[in-house]
Amino acid sequence: MRQHKHAMSNGQGLIGSPAPTCQSVQVPPSATSHPAHRPFTAAALFGVVIVVAGALGGCSAGHKSAQPAALSQLPSPSATPASTPVPTPIPTPIATMTPAPTAKPTPKPTATPRAATPRPVVATSPPVGGAVPLPNVAGSPLVVLNPGHNGGDAANLAALRRQVPAGFGEMKDCETTGTNTNAGYPEHAFNWDVSTRVAALLRSHGVRVTMTRPNDDSFGPCVDQRAAIGNQPGVAAVISIHADGAPVSGHGFHVCQDSRQPAGAAVAAQSSALTKALHDSLLAGSGMTVSSYLGKNGYYPRDDLAGLNLALKPATFLEIGNMRNAGDAAIQTSAAGRQRIAVAVASGILAYLSR
Repeated sequence: MRQHKHAMSNGQGLIGSPAPTCQSVQVPPSATSHPAHRPFTAAALFGVVIVVAGALGGCSAGHKSAQPAALSQLPSPSATPASTPVPTPIPTPIATMTPAPTAKPTPKPTATPRAATPRPVVATSPPVGGAVPLPNVAGSPLVVLNPGHNGGDAANLAALRRQVPAGFGEMKDCETTGTNTNAGYPEHAFNWDVSTRVAALLRSHGVRVTMTRPNDDSFGPCVDQRAAIGNQPGVAAVISIHADGAPVSGHGFHVCQDSRQPAGAAVAAQSSALTKALHDSLLAGSGMTVSSYLGKNGYYPRDDLAGLNLALKPATFLEIGNMRNAGDAAIQTSAAGRQRIAVAVASGILAYLSR
C-alpha cells in the first residue's frame, strides 16, 4: 500500500488535493487503485469504509473538513475489532390465531305448505246415545215416512172398520187407533213427533221426504192408501214408525220385514238391508234394548201387515218400544228421548241410502 501524507489546513483535505465537498468525496488512491491487478484485500476495503465515513461526517457538520487519520494509524485488519454486542432480540409473541367460528349454514326457510282449501263443513246432528253421525246423501233420494195412526181416528170408528185391500188378495180394516202409555200418552202423537224429527234430519242432509199424513189431528189415510204413497215412482225407501202396546213386563224395540216378498227377491233383499240398518242404529242410539218379548234379537218377520204386503219398494216397519213398559215409556214421553230415537232412525236410513 502506498503511504499518504495528511496535514491539517483550513479549507483543505488531503495534501495536494482539493478539499472534499458534500457533492464530491474523494477516496485515497491507495484504496481504489489496483496496479497490476493487486488483490483487493479486506484491509483496503476497511480503509475505504473509514475514509468515506469520515467524509460524510464532514458533510453533516456544516461542510467542515474532517481530518481522516493516517492509514498507518488505522487498526490492523488482522485485529478483530471489539464487536458491539448485538442485543438479543425479544421475540415478538406470535398472536394465537383464534379460529374463526365456523359459520353455521343459514337454514333455508321451510316453505309453509299452502293450506288446503277447506271443504265446506256440512253440519251434522251430534250423535245421541252412541248413534253414528249423519252423513249427507248424494242425488237427493226420496224417502216416505209413514207415521202410524192419526189423532182423529178414534172419532171415526165406523170409517176405521171399512175393509180395504191388504195384499195377496186379503182385506183389512182401513185403520186402527193405536195404543198409549199407562198415563195416556197416545201412540199416534209419539209416531207423529218422531216422524217429523226424522224428516227434518233427513232433509238437512240432502234427502227428500214425503209423509203419508200431513198432521196429527185428522182421520186416516187407510193402510192401502199409505202403501200407494210409498209405491210412487222414485221412492228409495219406505219406513213405517210405530210403538207397541204389550204386557208391562216386555220392553225394547223390534223391526219387521214382510216374510212373503210381495215385490220379489230383489226388493226383498233391499228391504232386508234397510231393516238391518235401522235395527243397528236403534240398538246403538235409541236408548232401548232389543225386544224382550217378541222376535229374535229384535227381528220379527210379519205376514199380516198391509203396509208391507202391498209394498213394491224397499220397506220396513218399526215398533219402537213398548208403551206399557215404564222404562220404554219414560223415553217415549220425553222430548229428549224422542229426539234420541229420531237421530237413531235417521242414522239408519242414511246408512242404508249411502251403502
